[in-house]
Amino acid sequence: MTDLFNDYRMTIDGELVDSPDRIDVINPANEQVICTVPAASEDDLDRAVAAAKHAFHDWRALPLGERQRMVSALGDAIDAYAEDFMRLLTMEQGKARAGAEWEIGGSVAWCRAIAEQSLEPDLVEDGPERRVETLRVPLGVVGAITPWNFPLLLAVWKIAPALVTGNTMVLKPSPYTPLCTLKLGEIAQGILPAGVLNILSGNDALGAAITAHPDIAKISFTGSTATGRKIMAAASGDLKRITLELGGNDPAIVLPDVDPQQVAQDIFWAAFQNSAQFCVAAKRVYIHEDVYDAVRDALVAYSAKVKVGDGSQQGTDLGPIQNKMQFEKVKDLLADTAALGVPVLTGGAASQGPGYFIPVTLIDNPPEDSRVVREEAFGPVLPLLRFTDIDDVVQRANDTEYGLAASVWSADTEKARAIAGRIEAGTVWINEVHIFGPHIAFGGHKQSGMGVENALEGLAEYTNPQTIITRKHVLIT
Repeated sequence: MTDLFNDYRMTIDGELVDSPDRIDVINPANEQVICTVPAASEDDLDRAVAAAKHAFHDWRALPLGERQRMVSALGDAIDAYAEDFMRLLTMEQGKARAGAEWEIGGSVAWCRAIAEQSLEPDLVEDGPERRVETLRVPLGVVGAITPWNFPLLLAVWKIAPALVTGNTMVLKPSPYTPLCTLKLGEIAQGILPAGVLNILSGNDALGAAITAHPDIAKISFTGSTATGRKIMAAASGDLKRITLELGGNDPAIVLPDVDPQQVAQDIFWAAFQNSAQFCVAAKRVYIHEDVYDAVRDALVAYSAKVKVGDGSQQGTDLGPIQNKMQFEKVKDLLADTAALGVPVLTGGAASQGPGYFIPVTLIDNPPEDSRVVREEAFGPVLPLLRFTDIDDVVQRANDTEYGLAASVWSADTEKARAIAGRIEAGTVWINEVHIFGPHIAFGGHKQSGMGVENALEGLAEYTNPQTIITRKHVLIT
């Protein structure tokens, strides 16, 4: 990697900032320490928020086209260092080359595409007596907290719309994957005015302090539902705006008219992309009994072709679990499933190390009330479940606190659309999955989140509506 990618510091008010307190960053493929990064103090946070608050007034006053130009330039800068970002992403997150290309390429595309979006004034009335128009105005300082599964892309999902709409930001990456984000903060200082984008690395206590900070107007968070509840409670004290993109236990429903071989390959990647560390991974697959055996056997056969290993090694398809905490959670889920005596079709036992590796694991028709069905594994463990009746499978698919995404697979798209309309989820794909775009609204139902990311709906999340009413004929006394 270039020399730029050798040193990792925080960015506060346009300056690179270090700290005596350090966090170890671990390569999940070998459990070796890559480097240490600063752990921000409360004083660091206060300085970052003060810088963002000060920068807000001039930033919001810039013409929209200038803000758009700089956000697009941020995408160009990521593109210029794409190879370095991809190698660093594999090192800190664990994902294989194809996954790193998808994430870094997506980060570039999102910056450029969001930079073309704008929220036009809504002219409600323009009559002889008055003019009524509703504008969208920025909120102020946005606090962003991002996860470890897609650390750079999900940071861009927040940075680009917040900055385009005239806000400034203090962003905290996951302590497990801070490196790409810290580098983005450093590179951005050659593009953005000081204070517009501040990046702080730190542990969970920093996230709590960001959520509670009185000068932060909005929290945008991607992570677990449990943490999302805590953020919502903390933000209520001063009525912060919130966008929460949380967990999911996404069902896939496979109808009897599918081609078992083709659907098996599609379902495999729907479930296991990024080693299933994906909020919208298919986590429960309901297969009609007429094709259950054929789809099951095709999934087992296809999984044998997929290589799990160090993402930096050529030929690797799926990398490790990103961190030890999640690795232990998935191991515990596997142990619970084994205790049930349910058939394990492939996989089932974690590696003995080094590295946080879990093999692709397929579970054959476990009980509906088992943990492997009810919980979000966030690792490569997939239950396959039989069904015979559409009403029954829709009820089972909806019987969860989550409502993030789902998919329906059928040769009859009209039948699939009818089922999709009954699923309680923010996104339902038909005969494909994981189609996202800067122009496609994405958000969860139920306890999978609050608010929207992407599209104009996502852009509006970083604004307040302001209605201006002008009386046209002024009486002069």
